[in-house]
Amino acid sequence: MANEQAIADYWATGDIYARIVAALAQASKSLDALTVQDLAPVDHFHARGLSATVELGDRLPIQAHHHILDIGCGLGGPARYFAHRFHCTVSGIDITQPFVEAANKLTHLLGMKDRVIIKHGDGHHLPYADGVFDGAYTQHVTMNVADRAQFFAEASRVLKPGAFFALTEHGLGPTGEPHYPVPWSEDGRGSYLVSPAETCALLEAAGFVEIVVEDTGAKYLAAYQQALDMAAQGALPPLGIHILMGETAPQKMRNAARNIAEGRTHPVQVVCRKPA
Repeated sequence: MANEQAIADYWATGDIYARIVAALAQASKSLDALTVQDLAPVDHFHARGLSATVELGDRLPIQAHHHILDIGCGLGGPARYFAHRFHCTVSGIDITQPFVEAANKLTHLLGMKDRVIIKHGDGHHLPYADGVFDGAYTQHVTMNVADRAQFFAEASRVLKPGAFFALTEHGLGPTGEPHYPVPWSEDGRGSYLVSPAETCALLEAAGFVEIVVEDTGAKYLAAYQQALDMAAQGALPPLGIHILMGETAPQKMRNAARNIAEGRTHPVQVVCRKPA
């Protein structure tokens, strides 16, 4: 539990909701007329943002009657996007209480509380019954997961037979340890990268089948480089994930890009399913 608390503490930095509201005001976005698209620059908390979530959705067989689980949902952007796009219901869970509080407030602003349910909890011990979800996904969470075997086993447990499971992550590359800080760790503490091959082996051990891996390194490298170019020109928008990353945001993005370029990290998207 101490490790999970340390991870939660790393992401819990001040009043996140107030920071987002201030950025929305600076971007001239009214809280009374917000859309899923308005929040997308900040509530998809990874380098490629909404575009990565859209691509993941393109790979998933989600239907309107489905109940989907977002493990490590953060601010709830992907959950709200999928609920809006597919007219399904999404439950989200996150270990960081300030994220959960902000996610629920943002969901309320969008009038989506009937289709998006977000709660505080740990992906290692999901507070759901066996076999209740039609699919599950986790985006850029597993870099902070020490016990992936338990994490994947819990995901499998709560899924219905035949349901999909998907993840995106920065895997460990072949050339050495990453340079820090990076978005998920200041100094390597709380960072638990494994190679894509090991991720697949752990998914297989948890019982998942039909595992399809897509290399997304070039896309993430381009996204980091674009953000760095904008920062160098003083052109970062008021609303973006940089407002959540703190003062070291530029250094984290530089290292993230360098790690991909040097083969120290290997971003991938993985889609598989629980046997029917």
